[in-house]
Amino acid sequence: MAPFTLAHLSDPHLPPLPRPRLIELAGKRALGYVNWTRNRHKYQRREVLDVVVADIRAQAPDHIAVTGDFVNLALEAEFAPALAWLEGVGPPDCVTAIPGNHDAYVSATSHRFGETFLHYIAGDAPAEAAFPAVRRRGPAALISLSTAVPTLPLMATGTLGRDQLAALEQVLAQLASEDVFRVLLVHHPLRSNSRHKRLTDSADLLTLIRRHGVELILHGHDHVHSTMWFDGPNGNVPAIGVPSASALAHGRYPAAAYNLFAIEKDNAGWRCEQTVRSLDHGLQVREIKHTRLI
Repeated sequence: MAPFTLAHLSDPHLPPLPRPRLIELAGKRALGYVNWTRNRHKYQRREVLDVVVADIRAQAPDHIAVTGDFVNLALEAEFAPALAWLEGVGPPDCVTAIPGNHDAYVSATSHRFGETFLHYIAGDAPAEAAFPAVRRRGPAALISLSTAVPTLPLMATGTLGRDQLAALEQVLAQLASEDVFRVLLVHHPLRSNSRHKRLTDSADLLTLIRRHGVELILHGHDHVHSTMWFDGPNGNVPAIGVPSASALAHGRYPAAAYNLFAIEKDNAGWRCEQTVRSLDHGLQVREIKHTRLI
């Protein structure tokens, strides 16, 4: 039997940015708009994102996970185009989405992601809260979290909160007794040296992972290739980050890339191989790395 293949991309920051109304450019959005018009529009490119998505579709993965930051300033006019783009990536049963900090950029529209992408975030079973959500696809159980909360200007932190962590513990405790490959989807990395970009309650999340375990953690946010390892009850757990899916290489940030994970049973355990596919200087996507994680 062929391995189950999971594609992971993140931080599309869907360009171009719609023209905001003057009333929308207050507080944090004003700073974000200046940053976009002076800098980010130069390297967050729609043509890059389209090339990456076309390559993902050519690889024909069994499922696709997108770990947040679909929009930029969370303007009302950004959400409908972002949904149209995601529908072009694939239908809700084949694509799982979670929000990033830019999707909840300000309080006024922090609810819009959940409304717009409802069918892409909903778990298999009805629940009182959207997160954590569990989707079972092939041998995998995708566990979606939300770290997206509005923050002050110049801050890009994320927070899970007490209720989500408590619900997550119940989910992880149940899944620990099942023969499934557990994939945790979260926007913010679980370890960060940046106080203004960190996950504020990462220590609590790491405690749950040490206690109950998962097989794989996927995140975005930092816009770089990243592999970190965290303690689980039966060994180390890999946490994989990926660059922005719409980015040209700039400064210390690499060009757009995505990961493919081939997952299959290996005797009593699991086998998971990672393939990294990245944009080159000719705006073509090619394989740059292949490794066995588990």
